[in-house]
Amino acid sequence: MGSRLAVRAERVFDGERFLPEGTVVLVDDGRITSVGPATGPASGPTASGPTASGPTTQKTPQKTPQETPQADQVLDFPGGTLLPGLIDAHVHLCCDSKEGALDRLADHDPTQQAQVIEAGLRRQLAAGVTAVRDLGDRNFATQDWRNREGLPKVATAGPPITIPGGHCWNMGGAVSGVKQIRDAIAERVDRGVDVVKIMGSGGINTQGTDVYSCQFSDPDLRLIVDLAHAANLPVTVHAHALAAVEQAVDAGADGIEHCTCLTPDGVRLSDRLIHKLSSRNIAVCPTIGVMPGMVPPEKIRRLLARYGLSVEARAKDAATMFAKGVRTVSGGDSGINQGKPHGVLPWSVAGLVTAGVPLVEALASATSVAADGCGFATKGRIRPGFDADLVVVDGDLPAALGRPATVIINGNIAAR
Repeated sequence: MGSRLAVRAERVFDGERFLPEGTVVLVDDGRITSVGPATGPASGPTASGPTASGPTTQKTPQKTPQETPQADQVLDFPGGTLLPGLIDAHVHLCCDSKEGALDRLADHDPTQQAQVIEAGLRRQLAAGVTAVRDLGDRNFATQDWRNREGLPKVATAGPPITIPGGHCWNMGGAVSGVKQIRDAIAERVDRGVDVVKIMGSGGINTQGTDVYSCQFSDPDLRLIVDLAHAANLPVTVHAHALAAVEQAVDAGADGIEHCTCLTPDGVRLSDRLIHKLSSRNIAVCPTIGVMPGMVPPEKIRRLLARYGLSVEARAKDAATMFAKGVRTVSGGDSGINQGKPHGVLPWSVAGLVTAGVPLVEALASATSVAADGCGFATKGRIRPGFDADLVVVDGDLPAALGRPATVIINGNIAAR
């Protein structure tokens, strides 16, 4: 059994709501055992904080018994906010957070690829992210990283299913025809993936693909979804095109990535489509959020201007969908370029708040709601029996998410 740890902060967000002042979280052997008022005398040292480098250990302060939790170690953050470890619902761990990351995937040998994956996970952890959902790798490379000690937990999709020459074709998931579709799902089942990812439309980062059109026919997309569901696997669909969003909804997809709703005449986000997304409880991951100060490459800037897109406009559309009942999860599309490196998730959450999503719901989109959407049954909430994945930030939310003071994973301090 591991040592008992108590963590207390001025504010505690449990993944769904802010808890009463004075709440203390007790941890034993990597799991949360209690959430509530402190009771009993302290039995170990207290660390105070947060600071830029985390808490500093000091002698136990003089407190009345009911004010100090029973634990071997107490981490005290009198000016901080304690939250569940964040969950990034859309990452690409095979990508190195540099320009052209997607284009270089096929050039990585296994050793290089492993180094890129580990570096991405460590960068995520430093940003307070303790679980990620990888929605497109090459050669199922992320499978070996699902449960590495001291690193974020990984849910995997393997190579996304696309068409020959389609978006992210170089990840190795291109299929054509019923047999190849059946074989692709069978392989993912055999390998034990957590989710099936489909490229429903073209993508901005794959030259020659069409962001206005569907990549698959209606029968083929429906077959992929049906086969995945028959194997008890959820399906999420990359869809920039309005036609691809509508196609994915009608095919029974569980999630939509981006959900940009592009047409040649611009974005068309109708109340009818929003009602379908909401009534069917489809999870939308808008993948908003860009690292502050970063400017997209010239090629991407031209494309965004051509499509009439901006970070602010995308966030506004996401807020509109949320306000009308669409289940919203936060993900950064992390790793694909310098503007969206691993660790960008806090700015995805901040973008929702700036666009009008209430703070509590925006935080939930990267904690409890993301956990439910990604299948992380014991993460995303500060609740007895859940994993002791915690992050402490210092300052006003949501801006403070970008500078975590302390990160705890499975009850161990991982970053400060």
